[in-house]
Amino acid sequence: MSPSSDWLQKIPDCRGLRVTVMGLGTFGGGVAATRFLVERGAVVTVTDLRSANDLADSLAQLQATPPARVHLGEHRENDFTEADVVVVSPAVPPDNRFLQIATAAGARLTSEINLFCQGCPARIIGVTGSNGKSTTASLIHCLLQAAGVRSWLGGNIGESMLPWLGEIAPDDLVVLELSSFQLEQLDAIGWSPDVAVVTNFAPNHLDRHGTLAAYEKAKQTILRWQRPEDVAVLNADDAVVREWPVKGRVVHFGESAEVEVGVQIRGEELYLGTDAGTRVVSASASSLPGDHNRSNIAAAVAAIHAAGVSVRPESIGPALQEFRGLPHRLEIVGAIAGRLFVNDSKATTPEATQAALEVFRRPVMLIVGGADKGVDLGPLAAAIASRVKGAALIGAVAGELDRLLADCDPEGALQRHVAGSLEDAVSWAFRNSDEGDVILLSPGCSSFGWFRSYVERGRQFVQLFDRLRSDAGPREGG
Repeated sequence: MSPSSDWLQKIPDCRGLRVTVMGLGTFGGGVAATRFLVERGAVVTVTDLRSANDLADSLAQLQATPPARVHLGEHRENDFTEADVVVVSPAVPPDNRFLQIATAAGARLTSEINLFCQGCPARIIGVTGSNGKSTTASLIHCLLQAAGVRSWLGGNIGESMLPWLGEIAPDDLVVLELSSFQLEQLDAIGWSPDVAVVTNFAPNHLDRHGTLAAYEKAKQTILRWQRPEDVAVLNADDAVVREWPVKGRVVHFGESAEVEVGVQIRGEELYLGTDAGTRVVSASASSLPGDHNRSNIAAAVAAIHAAGVSVRPESIGPALQEFRGLPHRLEIVGAIAGRLFVNDSKATTPEATQAALEVFRRPVMLIVGGADKGVDLGPLAAAIASRVKGAALIGAVAGELDRLLADCDPEGALQRHVAGSLEDAVSWAFRNSDEGDVILLSPGCSSFGWFRSYVERGRQFVQLFDRLRSDAGPREGG
C-alpha cells in the first residue's frame, strides 16, 4: 500500500502517501504531525470528534499547510479504510474501533512522538514516572544548558518537537517527557531512549489501561527496547522501579543509591561517584520545595552524568538557583488578606497531592478532586484528614472523597465542602480560611470533565484569585 516500506526510518519523502491524522487536538501534536506530513507531500486527512469552533486555534495554524480534507464532529470509516498510515493521538485508546478498522484494512498506525523519535538525529534522554517527570525533564534541560550542552525539551511537557527536526544536530541532546500513553505507542515500534529516567511508579490512568499491570507494562517501554550501551536511571528508593528489568547500564538515585553507581541523597547534599572520586553537589540552592523535589534534582544530576556530561558543582548550583519550577506546579500565585494562594493544578495523581501537603507547615485549605481514573483514593483521604484544615471537593470524585473523609474524620474536625464549580470551591476556601492559611489547589486527579486540561484548571484558579484580589485590595507578594 505504501510508496516506501522504510518511510519512517528517516525524515521521509511522503509524496502520495495517504495519511489520516486522528485527533487534531489543542495541544499541538496533531497540528505538528499534519504540517510535517503535508510539507513532505502526503495526502492528509484530519479527523476529530470536536467541532470547528472547539478547534479554531489549531485549524488556524494549518492555514499555510492545509490538509487535503478536514472532517470534524465525527469519524468516517472511509478515512481509515483508505489510509496507508494513521497518525493516532495519545488520547485515543488502542482498542478504538476505527483503529481496528484501519488495521484490518492494512494501514499502519503511528503517532507524533513516534515520528519524532524515529527521525531524531541526536541522542534522547527520556523521562517518565507517575509523578515528577515534568519537573525532572525541565531540570535535566536546565542543567544541560548550564553545562554548555545544546539541548532541546519536549514530548508530553509542551510543544511538539517535529518542527525542529531539521535544526537538531547529532551532537545535541534531546530531553523528552514521556507519558504512559506515548510509551504505549512507542512500544509498537520497539523504541526506547538512549538514557531512560524513571522517577517513580504508582497507580494511575487505570481508567485507560484497565489494570495496574497494563499501566506498568506501558511505563516499562522506556527500558524494554534499550541496547546494552544505553543507560537506565532508576529511583533506588522506589521498590517497584528498582526491580524493573534493564538491558543497559544502571545508574541509581535516591537515599538508597550507592555512590559508586549513582547519586546518593544525604540531606541537602548529593554524592556522585566519578572516575576522579566522589563529587558533592548541594541541592540547597534550589527554590523547589519538598523532599520529592530533592529526588527530582538527584534524578536530573544522575541523568546528565549518565549521558556523559561532566557534573560540575560550580555550574549546577547557579542553575538550580535560577530554576523557577513549572507553571501550575506548586506555583505561588500571591496573597490576599494574609492567605497564600498556591496553584498545583499539575498534581494529577494522589501521590502528587500528598507530596504537596508535606511541603507546608501552615494550615491548608485544600481544593481537591477531578476525574475518576479508577485509582484508590483512600490514602489521599487519610493524608487530607491528618494534614488539612479544610477541603473543598470538586469533580466526579467529590462524592467518593466526601465519604472517605467522613470515615477518616469521624469527629468532624475537618471542614469539608462538595463544590459545584471551581469558583464555588475557591470562594468557600477563602471564606472559611484565616490569616496565615494556605489556599492550595492540588487536585490529585485529572481535569477532564470540568476542564480541557490541568492548564485550563490552573489558569481559572489564577483568574479567580485575581478577581478576589481586586475585590480585597492590592496584591501581596507574587
